[in-house]
Amino acid sequence: MEYVPDSETLRAEVRRRYGSIAMGEATLSSSATPSCCGTPSADAPASCDCGCSADAQARTLGYSEGDLAAAPEGANLGLGCGNPVAIASLRVGETVLDLGAGAGFDAFLAARAVGPTGRVIGVDMTPEMVAKARANAKRSGFAQVEFRLGEIEALPVADGCVDVIISNCVINLCPDKRPVYREAFRVLKSGGRLAVSDVVAREELPDEVKRDLALHSGCLAGATPLAELLAILREVGFVDSVVRPKGNSDVVIGSWETGAAVEALVFAAEVTAVKPGTGGAPESAAQCCCG
Repeated sequence: MEYVPDSETLRAEVRRRYGSIAMGEATLSSSATPSCCGTPSADAPASCDCGCSADAQARTLGYSEGDLAAAPEGANLGLGCGNPVAIASLRVGETVLDLGAGAGFDAFLAARAVGPTGRVIGVDMTPEMVAKARANAKRSGFAQVEFRLGEIEALPVADGCVDVIISNCVINLCPDKRPVYREAFRVLKSGGRLAVSDVVAREELPDEVKRDLALHSGCLAGATPLAELLAILREVGFVDSVVRPKGNSDVVIGSWETGAAVEALVFAAEVTAVKPGTGGAPESAAQCCCG
């Protein structure tokens, strides 16, 4: 019987891999160990482990030149499979939570959208990423953005205090997606919104793909089948759930140069959903997101 990695092994590999990316180590740059990056290039910065140009990959994912200019230097690591801020319809004054915030790229763009009266919280389980994001925020004066170390299956955030949750190609890395979406539902206000970019499987993936640690940490082997994802969102309590392929999904997935015949089985998805209710502010700002 072939070895199947358990949850802790998968989580440890993801933490190790993205910790090395945060530290600028290009030790994983081979087609046999793909990441949520693009096609390797010889002149790429070390910040992206697959060797791609971080800015070029961001453009492929749907970020504008204005987005690239607005984020602090070092925040864009070329990771992701979409642009969740672009589908979140953020409003001034809202509180946003970024699941798996990395070096803070999407969190900083969200901060621009919600303005100085809004708030953005990024959560990441990799200490090196959190340290990098905090340094980026301090250096660039993003006072309304904070980053917390934690796992998105057990969010260090209080109940019902978030207007919008965003995430970019992170939930697929979690061995079990149900706790992630349960936690998202818990911390959202009534009427709160989910806007996620992620990799979703068209059907159940083959066992040999699921066993591949590199394909898992490269955002492919952990993709949830579409029907299962919709069922999870419904079970958790979300309504108006929509999972649609990103317009250039084939380009995004194809740019990763995986060296494995997985691309046809998955797609870059935009996932949106709503927590039922009419909304309503927490009792005080001090109580918001203090958990």
